[in-house]
This record gives sequence, structure tokens and C-alpha cells, in this order.
Amino acid sequence: MDFIEITPRLHMLHFSIGQAYLWRDDEELTLIDAGWVDSAPEIESAMRGAGLDPAALRRIVLTHCHRDHVGSAQALADRFGAEIVAHRLDAAVIRGEAPAPEPVLLDWEIPLYERGLTVPEAPATRVDREVEDGEALGFGDGAVVVHTPGHTPGSLAVHLPEHGVLFTGDTVATVQGVTFGVFHVDRERAMDSMRRLAELKPSVLCCGHGDPVTTDTARQLAEAAA
Repeated sequence: MDFIEITPRLHMLHFSIGQAYLWRDDEELTLIDAGWVDSAPEIESAMRGAGLDPAALRRIVLTHCHRDHVGSAQALADRFGAEIVAHRLDAAVIRGEAPAPEPVLLDWEIPLYERGLTVPEAPATRVDREVEDGEALGFGDGAVVVHTPGHTPGSLAVHLPEHGVLFTGDTVATVQGVTFGVFHVDRERAMDSMRRLAELKPSVLCCGHGDPVTTDTARQLAEAAA
């Protein structure tokens, strides 16, 4: 795992497949997604190496129920007393009470999906707070939930309007420029969600796969959504 500073308040935790993000407020830390299972010690070490106190971790917001996003959430939450937050419609999958919905794959997505399944399965993970569209998340000077169904029913984005930062989960990708994500259970709904995200006109775009975008961001996202 690589721990990369994007801005003084924002870091990316980059795994061989997928990534998570760490946001720093004055007294608190928030994780957006939690990477692979068994990576909690590595995440803790990376925080300490950057001069951050992992005991300040207050919440872990899961953008959706997939294994490369949920993996270490419970281990980190148990270790530091953080709250785990997810959308109501993905909560049962995260808790291990329901199977993950199967994506409708295009032919070219099949080998990519098979590679993604090499990520270890996430354990059943508690969800302390189930959220809906528009709810305030209590960090980042006004972070709010944006429900983005399509990748999974309970996919969500996290928007920090005061900072122009948008965490999209897997609705959007930036692996080869800003593009529509892959492995959606409902492609039409996911595209509608991407169009909604483009309307937010972010200046910093943080996706579940691909590098963050910090230059000409709103235009690139709008063109991809169109």
C-alpha cells in the first residue's frame, strides 16, 4: 500500500486494486473506504508515518459494499473506536446478511472482473450508521451524502462543497482519464448517477480506481458524463 498526499488535508491509500482516502480535520480523521482485509496495521503505520494519530479516526464512510472498499473497516473501527457509515441499501451486504448483487458485465469487463475477484473477501462488518441522500456526515466543513445507485443499489458519493472535493466510489473511474466506472448492477442508473455528480462541479475528484484529478476537474467530469 502507498500513502500519498493529495492536499495537506487529503491522502490516498493506494492498493494494488483500488484505494481509500483519508481526510484530516483539525481534531479528527475520516476514512473514505477501508481497503483490503488485513491491511489495518499497514494503514495505521502509514498514518503514524505521516505524523497523524490514528486514535483521531472518528468515522469510516463506505461508498459501497464491495470487498476492496470494506476490507479493513471493522478492524480499524474496533481498534480506534470509529463509527462505520454506509448507505441503507448496502448495509445488509456489508453486515454479511445478504449476498453482494451481481454486476451485469460487458464482454470486455469479464477479465477485469475476474482479476478483481482476486482481492480477498471482506469479513462481515458492522454498520453503525445507515445514511440516505443528502445527510450531513459531520466532517470536512459540511460533507454530505450523495446517493449514486447503479454500481450497487446503495452506492454513495461524499461531497465536501466547501473544499470542492468529491469522493465518487466506483461510479466514476480515472484509470485512463475520467471515465464511467465498471461492474455496475444497473448501468443506466449508474450513468444517471454520474451525470448528477458532474453537476456538482468538483475541483478535486477522488475515485475508487485511478489517480485523483485536481486540474480542470469539472470539465473532465462533465465531458465524461455527457
